[in-house]
This record gives sequence, structure tokens and C-alpha cells, in this order.
Amino acid sequence: MVERRLTCLAAIVLLWGAAILKNLISLQILHHREYAAKARSIQEVVVEIPAPRGTIFDRDGRPLAMSLASRSVFINPMKVNVGVASDLLGYLLHMDRADLFLKIKQAADAHRGYLIVKRQLSSEEYDNLLNLKSRIEWVSLSHESQRHYPNGTLAAHVLGSVDFEEKGNAGIEKGLDKELRGTPGIIRLLTDVHRRGIAPQTTIPAKPGTSLTLTIDERLQFVAEREIAIAVANANAISGSVVVMKPDTGDILAMASYPTFDPNIPVERGEDPKPRMNHAFSVPFEPGSVFKVVTYSAGFETTNLRPETPINCNGGKLTFGIRTIHDSHAGMWVVPAAIAFAKSSNIGAIQVGLKVGPVNMHDYMLRFGFGQRTGLPLPGESPGKVYRLERWGKTSLASVSMGQEVSVSTLQLAQAGCVIASGGMLVKPRLLLKRGDRAEPVVAPVRILKAENAITMRQMMEGVVLVGSGTRARLAGYSSGGKTGSAQIYDYASKHYTHTYNGSFMGFAPMANPQVVVVVTLNGTHGENGFGGHTAAPVFKIVAGEALRVLDVPKDLPENVPERTLIAGNPEDLNDLAIADLDASGHNILEEPDDAETVVGQALPTNIPAARTGVGQAGYPLGPPANVPAARPVYGPQPVQAVVGQAGYPLGPPANVAAPPPAPPKPQGPRVPNFRGMTMRAVLAEAAAKGLSILPDGSGVARVQSPPPGAPLHQGERIRVQFVQ
Repeated sequence: MVERRLTCLAAIVLLWGAAILKNLISLQILHHREYAAKARSIQEVVVEIPAPRGTIFDRDGRPLAMSLASRSVFINPMKVNVGVASDLLGYLLHMDRADLFLKIKQAADAHRGYLIVKRQLSSEEYDNLLNLKSRIEWVSLSHESQRHYPNGTLAAHVLGSVDFEEKGNAGIEKGLDKELRGTPGIIRLLTDVHRRGIAPQTTIPAKPGTSLTLTIDERLQFVAEREIAIAVANANAISGSVVVMKPDTGDILAMASYPTFDPNIPVERGEDPKPRMNHAFSVPFEPGSVFKVVTYSAGFETTNLRPETPINCNGGKLTFGIRTIHDSHAGMWVVPAAIAFAKSSNIGAIQVGLKVGPVNMHDYMLRFGFGQRTGLPLPGESPGKVYRLERWGKTSLASVSMGQEVSVSTLQLAQAGCVIASGGMLVKPRLLLKRGDRAEPVVAPVRILKAENAITMRQMMEGVVLVGSGTRARLAGYSSGGKTGSAQIYDYASKHYTHTYNGSFMGFAPMANPQVVVVVTLNGTHGENGFGGHTAAPVFKIVAGEALRVLDVPKDLPENVPERTLIAGNPEDLNDLAIADLDASGHNILEEPDDAETVVGQALPTNIPAARTGVGQAGYPLGPPANVPAARPVYGPQPVQAVVGQAGYPLGPPANVAAPPPAPPKPQGPRVPNFRGMTMRAVLAEAAAKGLSILPDGSGVARVQSPPPGAPLHQGERIRVQFVQ
């Protein structure tokens, strides 16, 4: 009996041991990984370590955006008493109790298990919460980084900003967010039964984001932003922008936009988005007369147009059917192309455009980069608008020639200015100088103009500054060239041009080897003081002068040359507005389709009378009217008075005006003095005494000069003197 019981007991123990062994094999061998993972999930907490965001520098290594260490407090709204948590945290964090209660309750009702109560804790707040955390389990603290912009609003539209998770939401912060963010790290923390940390187990360090070096120069950016803000306020404009570029590399030294914002301040719900819009990059506009640079460049490339070519400006008025286009100032008749350009004659530009033709005109608009994105790593770039040829209307060629029916950005105008400044090469705008320690390559430029035509265009633009509509852009100590632009803003709702304007100036300096291109645009200006020559040219003068100083560009003109006044003291020289499509009452009379985009619908007709289009009469390449006497060629930028004919009419009155008796011959004008054999100091002293503009080259004594001694000295003409040891 006893033996049977012992046998049964042994069997039971054996079965029990076998069961234990089976479970041990299952736990330790067969399902070891599964149960080990479950244990880790209970015993360990995986905490992500945010990666510091990459720093953004300007071209000289000055920080524009950086990430600083920050502390935050967060809770699980599902595991707290909302009333107690809002009372306690509100007191310790100096927060409104009612607002905090609502915030926690909304998170709990939404079944959110994670809520950041406050970021950027002060040292006092952090110490208070650290002491509280030892007694209350539902409070958690975290270390993170915070994006900081040390210069506030400086370059805000270029840099952009980040959201609460430090993800880029605008500017370069968004465009290159992946590189700037880096790779987060991981730490595995062993916890006790109450989920309190005991010791770290495994750590994967965070990999910081890549630092970026921009082409922006902090000093020039500051000056550009300051001057455009002042100009917008003085002109009572809506917005404005400035772009400063190097014509050889395409480096953007400054890109300013106004109104502006502080990227350190998060976006508020219902906030006006306009201050955060990059007007230089994202907001296109009709350029007006500044676009005549493209028109004349195409003329030099595709026709026999030269600066001395006579252009029929038709008395400042030209009619196409029911549409009449005017020059904004007193009309000219037949003048050299250089004068028509310097005085920004709309009729003169149209005559050139008609000779170029719609196909060539459209081709060169695309060659200059209009209607295409530049490819900068910024979100929201506008390509502008260049309509397809099949959408051009009957007068579209005339409109485009003077800068209407085309929309551009300030950055695109700067790219076009670089074509002229670089000798005919289209350079790709560049905003990124280095990624980390790796320099960004410069994209090879593409030739779109013959070098000789680009140089000719450069000289034409110098005439704008010397005797034309851009005299307020003259620089002290530097030669410069440029073009003004004033465009009426088109209202698509009422389908007519309004009396508000876009005032622009595109310019470069110095003339012999341009080192900087500056484009200024003001949108929504009013009255004569809103034209480009009044508002934008003075901004160019200050910004370009500062850029040349920062770049340490040698001066090519003596600073003591007295400032020349406008030709004949006439304020009309600053007026380059394209007055088109307005009748006597100020109403629009241009026929347009209902669809705003079909304003440019068909090819220009070929049956326009020659007397109106100015094509080929009396031997003129662009044709004066048959009743206007032939003009003698006048070379280089000259004041209109140099070609004024009888009765005050340029090159003669209309046929129906009786000509008075010929005036007695006038005495000869001033002549170029002989500087040969003189030292540079003596030449500059004599030139300053006589109010002459000298462009010296070399050192030693003067050997060669142009114009030669005794040649007629035209107003505003510069004398180039070569010095040899």
C-alpha cells in the first residue's frame, strides 16, 4: 500500500517536473524572443532624442538661424485630474488656469495621450517641476532644441520659419528641411514598476542637421531691407522688394521684401499672410518700361538697329485701331535710338518691337528667363507669365515691347540685368554657397546675346542714368547704367488699367566691369512720385553704393565731380509711364476677351499702315512719317536738345505747322580739352574745374583720350583717358 502511494507520488512529481521542463523549454528556447520583447516593452521606455537643426550662415559665416537648447513639460491628459493639473501647473508655470483647463480637457476629450503644456521653461519653472516630479508621476520633462533667429526680421523671407515640431514651413527652412533636420537619436531607459527611470540601457546619438551657408551678405541685406521699407512708406506703396546679385556667378547678395515679419514669433491663427509673402520671388507684376531692355536687346540681335539709328517716336502718340498709346512726356519725333531708350519713349520701343517681330520677340523673352522658374531652393516661386504666341492679340507685340501683357518677378529682372552686365551670359541665380563644408558648384552660364550687343546695351543703359529717366540713380565715384520702369496696374475685375503703378529700377555698376546688379520694385504706388525714376532709382543709388563698398570695388570716377542736374531742368525726364488704353475720361478703351488670359490672343497683323508703324519710309530702318524731314545721325546718349529742329519740334514740326525763317547759326559748343602729357592729378583737377566727367585708366601720364582733343563735347559725355608710365 505504501509502495503504491510512493509510486503515485513519484509519477505526479515526474509529470509536474516534465510540465515545468516543457514550459521552461517554451519560455527559454522556443518563445524566448517573443517573451523577451514583451518584457522589454514593460520594463523599458524608448525615448527619441531630437537632432539639433543645422545652422544657417550668411556668406561670411555670420549665423542667421540656429537651434538653442530648450526644456519643455508634457503630460498624459488621459491619466490626470484635469482640475488638479490645471491648478497646479498654472501656478507653477505662471499660466492662466482657465486657458490651461480648457487645453487639457480638449486633449483628453480627443483621447490624446501626449500634450506639451509649455515650452522654453525658465530655470525657476524647471526647478519647481523637477521637485514636483519626485512626488507626482504624471508630470514629465523633456530636453529639446528651439529655433532662434538672432537678427529678428533680417532675411526673414529667405530664411522662413519652423513650426512647433521644428519642421520648416517657409523659406529655406522648408525648401531644404530634410537636410537641416538631421537624424534623431534613441535612448532606451530601464524603468521600475511605476515607470520611473532607473538607468539608460542603449543610446544611439542624434545626428545634427547639415549647416548651410547662403550667398546672402548680412550687411547688404540689412541695407536693402531698410531702404525698401523707407521707400514703401514714402511712396505710400503696398509692398516692395530688392534683389542684389553678382553678375558673374549669380550669387544673391540680398533679397529683401516688405512688409516683413519676425520668424521668432509663431504664426497665429487668422494672421494676415501678406507680410510672410516673398514679394521678390513669389509675386509677379507687369514690369513696364524696364522691360524695354529686352526689346532693344532683341533689336540689336535680329535687326540692323544701332544706338545712332533714327527712331520715329511719332510725336509721342501711336494708334492701333481704337487703341491709342502715348508717351508720358512731351512727344518726340525722329531721334536716335539711344535717346528714345534714355527718355523711355513707349512709341520708340514699339517701333523697335515691330521691326523685331512677334516670333523673335517671344524667343528673346524666353531666352532672358521670363516665364520660367529660376530653381532656387525656396517654396512658392512664381514663373511669371509669358503668353504663347498663338494667344497674342492684335496689339500684344506693342504692349510687350513696352512691358505690358507680361508678368515678371523682381528676381527674374535681376537675372535679366545680369545678362547685360555679364556681356550676354544668362547666369543661374544662386542662393546656396555651401552645404556643410562642401561648396556648391556654380552652374555654367549660357550665352544668349552676342558680347558686342550686350556691351552696346550696357552703354545705352548708361545713357539712362546720365541724361534719361534714371538720373536719380547716379553713384558717387562709380559709373553705372540702368533702366527705369513705371507700369499701370491692371484691374482684371473692371478690365482696365488703374492709376496705381509698379515702379522699378534695374541697374548695375561699374560700367567697364559690372560687379553688382540691383533691381528695386515698389508695388501699388500713386501719382508722379510713384514712378520708377522717383521711387526706385534712389533706392538703387544707396543699395548699389553700399554693395560696391562692401565688395571693395575700386572707384572709376572722381568723387569731386559736381552732380549734374536733369537735362534743361525738366522733371518730365523722370516720367517713363506707359499711358495706354485710357481715353480722355480715364476709362479703358482696349478691347479684350472675357478671359483675362486671352488678352494676348493672335499674331500682329501685317496690314498696319506704314505711316503708323514706322516701317521703312524715307530710308529710315524704323521709319519716320513721310512728312518729317530726314535727321542727321547723332551718336551716343545725347540730350533731346541736340536734335531739336525748327519751331521747337524735334527734327522739325508736323507738315501742317508753318516753319519760321531759319535761325542764324549758333556759335560752336564746348570742345574736348587736350589732356595728353598731363598727370592724373592734373587731369582730374582740370576736369573738376570745368565740370567734366573723366574715366581714367592706368597710371603715369595721359597718352590716349577718347573723344580726341578738339572734338565737340556733348552734355553728360564722359572722357576716357589712358595713362601710361
